[in-house]
Amino acid sequence: MAKVDNWQLNREMDYKFKASPPQRQIAWVFDTNKCIACQTCTVACKTTWTSGEGQEHMFWNNVESKPFGFYPLAWDVKILEKLKRQTWDGDTYAGRTIFEGNPPGEEVLGFTPEPEDWSHPNLGEDEVNAPIKGNDSFGLPHDRWMFYLARICNHCAYPACLAACPRKAIYKRKDDGIVLIDQSRCRGYQKCVAACPYKKPMFNPNTGRSEKCIACYPLIEKGIAPRCVQTCIGKIRMVGFINPPDKAREDNPLDFLVHVKKVALPLLPQLGTSPNVYYIPPIHVDTTYLTQMFGPGVKQAVEIYKARQEKIIGLLSLFGSTEHWVDRFEVAKGEAAAFQNDAELVRVPVKEPVVFRVYKDEKHGVFRQSVT
Repeated sequence: MAKVDNWQLNREMDYKFKASPPQRQIAWVFDTNKCIACQTCTVACKTTWTSGEGQEHMFWNNVESKPFGFYPLAWDVKILEKLKRQTWDGDTYAGRTIFEGNPPGEEVLGFTPEPEDWSHPNLGEDEVNAPIKGNDSFGLPHDRWMFYLARICNHCAYPACLAACPRKAIYKRKDDGIVLIDQSRCRGYQKCVAACPYKKPMFNPNTGRSEKCIACYPLIEKGIAPRCVQTCIGKIRMVGFINPPDKAREDNPLDFLVHVKKVALPLLPQLGTSPNVYYIPPIHVDTTYLTQMFGPGVKQAVEIYKARQEKIIGLLSLFGSTEHWVDRFEVAKGEAAAFQNDAELVRVPVKEPVVFRVYKDEKHGVFRQSVT
């Protein structure tokens, strides 16, 4: 095992290989407060990439209702139970990662889902955490809650699937950090399926090989966002390239939300893979649950989001406003603009103008009637 620096844990950790960061790292931010679970992203991904034989059970993109939704069944509950005690000393993770708690003979602490575990992608949909009593009222945070969690492959900085593969069929691209499976090398041992704590590599029984989200890399290479980002009706997603914390740029949208404002947080950072999909946590949910899910920065992230600072609101207005990935943004004079390689992609108002029509039009001497 090598020692690598994991900034999400604020410490070094064990990993099979020495750190070899890519030239650029692709990353996403998802705003859970805006997700409506319409599953448009899921259908877009499904029809684009997994409509073949042996892929019937595969959803490289899925949206699950928390706390009782899982795809595959109980994926997060099982790995957290195996990891046992997870403790944070301030911003430093003091527990074990899946690379430090691995059993003898295994590269990574994990488990292989049963075939039927993939058969319930809508389990727990819209179920709240506890029964709602008559005449209940709600403040923030709610004591009865649920929220939608959209998930894709995290294209981790330290992928568990890569560390576990005995065939070296999994690799992380140097130019953009996307994690892929070489189908010519894969022999279907399913070590990647067992190792990935997020369960995003999936076994195709028809081909006898594992497959996973490829981040729509043919689109990324053309400057275009992945299908799940393009089609998101709730406009909850933005994709771009993220820098390390010590090289963060305030005009980079991913850097700004993750490193500067720290309003977007990784999913289950204690696992140690350093995932590159970040979530703005829901503001209406109990922070104890959210802290286990997104780490110790939850309370701060929620308060910053609720403060509605103009620059954050402007950047969030750009989510879903362009079909391209974004590497720079600016907010000034009531407008937000997104750029890629210095070319302006889109410009939107930070606040939509509101116009009230008077009941009587003095110029034309007529009254306006509301017709429904």
